[in-house]
Amino acid sequence: MDKFTTLTGIAAPMPLVNIDTDMIIPKQFLKTIKRSGLGKNLFDEMRYNQDGSEIADFVLNQPAYRTAEIIVAGDNFGCGSSREHAPWALLDFGIRCVISTSFADIFFSNCFKNGILPVVLPPEAVAHLMEDARKGANARITVDLEAQTVTASDGESFSFDIDPFKKHCLINGLDDIGLTLEKVSSIDSFEAEASQSRPWV
Repeated sequence: MDKFTTLTGIAAPMPLVNIDTDMIIPKQFLKTIKRSGLGKNLFDEMRYNQDGSEIADFVLNQPAYRTAEIIVAGDNFGCGSSREHAPWALLDFGIRCVISTSFADIFFSNCFKNGILPVVLPPEAVAHLMEDARKGANARITVDLEAQTVTASDGESFSFDIDPFKKHCLINGLDDIGLTLEKVSSIDSFEAEASQSRPWV
C-alpha cells in the first residue's frame, strides 16, 4: 500500500448527500477481485450515458477535474452496502482523499485499509473547501496527515482528528498484510519454537 503523508492536488466538488457505494461503483462491476481496472467505472451511472458517451456536466468529466486526487463531498459519503470495491475504484481513478462531514462506518474503515484518507470536518469547513474546489484546477488543496490539517488554496487551514493507529498505518503504507509482515520475525520464532516443542503438530 502506498504511503500517505502530504497530498497537494485538485479537489472535485461533489455536494450530493448520501453518495452510496452503488453510486461509487455499481453492482455489475463487482465480479472482479482485482483492485485495478475499476477506476474507469467509478460513478459509472453519473459519468456515462446509456450509449457509453460521457455526461459532460458530471464533475469528473470536466477538464478541470479529470486528474482530481481529492473529493469534497456532502454528508454521509459511502453509505449503502459494504463493498470494498468502492475504495478500490476511487483509488484506481486516482483519489487519495475524501473530505466530508460524515462517512458510513464500513466505508470509512475500508478507506484506511486501501490507502485512502477519509477526513471528517465540520459543515462550515467542508462548505469553505467545497467553494474552494469549485475554482477548478488552479485551486489546489493540501492535506497534511502528519499535521492533521487541510489547507485551502486561499491559505485557510482546518484541523481534523484521526485515530493514531490508523494514522500510523497510512503514513507507513501498512494494510492488514503489511501489519502482519511487521511481525514476521516474531512469527518465525514462534513457529520454530512450536515445531521443536510440539513436533507432532
